[in-house]
Amino acid sequence: MRKIRKILLVSCLSLIAPFAASAQSMDEIKQMSPEDRQAYMEGLTDEERAGMRDRRRNEYEALSDEEKQAVRERRAGSRDGDRTAMRERWNAMSDEERAAAKDKRRAKGDARRERWESMSEEERTAAREKRGDRKGKHGEQQQRHRGEHDDQAESEG
Repeated sequence: MRKIRKILLVSCLSLIAPFAASAQSMDEIKQMSPEDRQAYMEGLTDEERAGMRDRRRNEYEALSDEEKQAVRERRAGSRDGDRTAMRERWNAMSDEERAAAKDKRRAKGDARRERWESMSEEERTAAREKRGDRKGKHGEQQQRHRGEHDDQAESEG
């Protein structure tokens, strides 16, 4: 009987552990550097990433309209702050630093192009579909957001 309990416990924990680890790390992810965050996200399986997106989406959907609006404003503000900070960093760079940044960006694009050109037609098709799925979901979210915004403007006007 003890053996059965232990087996059940271990199997239940093995099923729950990946979700607990990713749920626990949501706040930790926000604290990571962009490079560490990217490496962490690339290390996740598709299912784990989908689970994270679903949890975030469910959390967002559970918010009141006022809370959703506050989240949107906070995101817009952080984007503006990020752009301002990037612009300030760029303006503070010497000509050599700017040239190095441009070269790095160009090298990234070249690597991406080279990877694309080395793909088979099937891999390219799969990549296009994956990108289309991501863009499609993003477009649907933007349309839904615009619809909420339009409804809000009509009720105020």
